[in-house]
Amino acid sequence: MIIGIYLYIAVLGLILGSFYNVVGLRIPNRESIVHPPSHCPNCQHRLTPLELIPVFSYIALGGKCRNCQSKISSIYPFFEALTAALFLFAFYHIGFDWNLLIAWSLISLLIIISISDIHTQLIPDRILIFFFLLIGLLRVFVPTEPWYDAYLGAVVGFSILLILAVISRGGMGGGDIKLYAVIGLALGMQNTILSLLLAAFLGTIVGLMLMPFGKIKRGVPFAFGPFIAVGALLAYFYGDSMIEWYITTFFY
Repeated sequence: MIIGIYLYIAVLGLILGSFYNVVGLRIPNRESIVHPPSHCPNCQHRLTPLELIPVFSYIALGGKCRNCQSKISSIYPFFEALTAALFLFAFYHIGFDWNLLIAWSLISLLIIISISDIHTQLIPDRILIFFFLLIGLLRVFVPTEPWYDAYLGAVVGFSILLILAVISRGGMGGGDIKLYAVIGLALGMQNTILSLLLAAFLGTIVGLMLMPFGKIKRGVPFAFGPFIAVGALLAYFYGDSMIEWYITTFFY
């Protein structure tokens, strides 16, 4: 029984991950997510159902278009597999609980904005508004403790990023600012602040590592969304434990 549930969630994650690829790539360019159907960006070959099986089609085709043999970006199967893995991870930690819907919504948001930010360095308002309303609605039925903590998290997350943007004179993108309002609804105030610290730390470390190779250049904007995503997920699943460890270690 439990194996069947995990299998169902894995398949659901793969399918949604494939859809999130479409959303993350098309919405920033103001394209429809339903038309035209999925196709090869090089030769416009319309993909058949057998070519649309998440991850497995990529492997079977050797990472190339069946029609023109042009290389298919590995980012597609990566985010499909990652979505499935994170959906399974959330279920493993939360189980059959209404909070699972919050976790899956947060994961979905972070996957989409990471795809969008990597390709276009944009986090579209349409995506943020949708998830703000979705998670806001879920918080009515799955409140934090205390109940206002989620809304306080949204205000604090938005305000901190806005202040940083003003201080850095545009160093922080508008999409990142609004994204943290949505993250705040899911995490609450304490974990929202922690997620920002984690994202900044990870972004700094990776940036310093890639700078010597020319992948990241000083003064040139880069996609910060994926670091926000990692920080938010770490804070969501492990934030309370991390904060408790910090207090116990340094204040007792």
